[in-house]
Amino acid sequence: MGEKVRLADIAEKTGVSIVSVSKALSGKGGVSRQKLEEIQKVAKELGYEPHTYAARHPSCHVGIITRDGYMARFSSFYWQMYQYMNKISSMMGSFAMLEILSPDMEKNLEMPRLLEEGKIDAYVVMGNIFDEYLEEMRRRYNIPFVYLDFADSDESHTCVISDSFYGAYAMTNYLYDMGHEKIAYVGTLLSTGSITDRYLGYQKSVLEHGGRIKKEWIIDDRDLKSGYIDTEKKLILPKDMPTAFFCNCDLTAGHLIRKLERSGYRVPRDISVAGYDNYMYPGVCDTEITTYGVDLEEMSRQAVELALQGAWGEAHKKGVHIVSGKLVKKDSVRKIN
Repeated sequence: MGEKVRLADIAEKTGVSIVSVSKALSGKGGVSRQKLEEIQKVAKELGYEPHTYAARHPSCHVGIITRDGYMARFSSFYWQMYQYMNKISSMMGSFAMLEILSPDMEKNLEMPRLLEEGKIDAYVVMGNIFDEYLEEMRRRYNIPFVYLDFADSDESHTCVISDSFYGAYAMTNYLYDMGHEKIAYVGTLLSTGSITDRYLGYQKSVLEHGGRIKKEWIIDDRDLKSGYIDTEKKLILPKDMPTAFFCNCDLTAGHLIRKLERSGYRVPRDISVAGYDNYMYPGVCDTEITTYGVDLEEMSRQAVELALQGAWGEAHKKGVHIVSGKLVKKDSVRKIN
């Protein structure tokens, strides 16, 4: 049974992070004596065997590959995800290495050095990259790979994504519960799979509530080709203003709130704004945004485990792995009559 018990199982039962469980079981401290005893007791009850992965599997190198545009100059959503993967890889007796692709590398199909130099045993692609580039990577390098935070239609590929469709559906339902019937969606459709999935979840809720989706209430937030958010040419406020905006991510929600405030609206007194991710870049917005929180740690854990299982030749489920999140109520949505 010890083989199947994960640090995440112990963390869930004891109410602490995976990192705290790892430190406690390896004698590195970081938790109180009472919590340490609880962790040790639960680990024993579950049949956890210390250093299971390190003792029974060879150490591997996992390459984390992502776009330059996804790594902001502040601590970004993907940077935090990489930090989780780095910690989880270490706990499993392996190593994670990050390489960031420049726009020219993608354009010229210049492959990552980690792959060219044969330094990695499996790789995780973090965030959507051009299809042509992904196909070339798969063609050249016959090693296990996992897509993180995006998916494609090929069932033989292994992908880990958040539950964008039902997360957006839940958020839009919440806006209706708060009395809103005129709800706009903010996100450039087809720019990423998650943005489109979130639109479809929003659409399902609107249809079920007998509402209608006006064309001017589907608002672009980014350039379709580059994927960069454009606060000047995009985020155009409609003439017929809704009472609430549901944004595909918190970063877009933050930029929209600033634009609304510059136009004389107060959030949430005049207009409500909801987001997705539960992650805000520093300095973008002072308002605490009501959002649908993504479980970054669980997504990162699954991506690393699946990549390493592929490297070790272990059987694992391919296809799309969906990680649920939760509604996080903050200050940017108010109830109306």
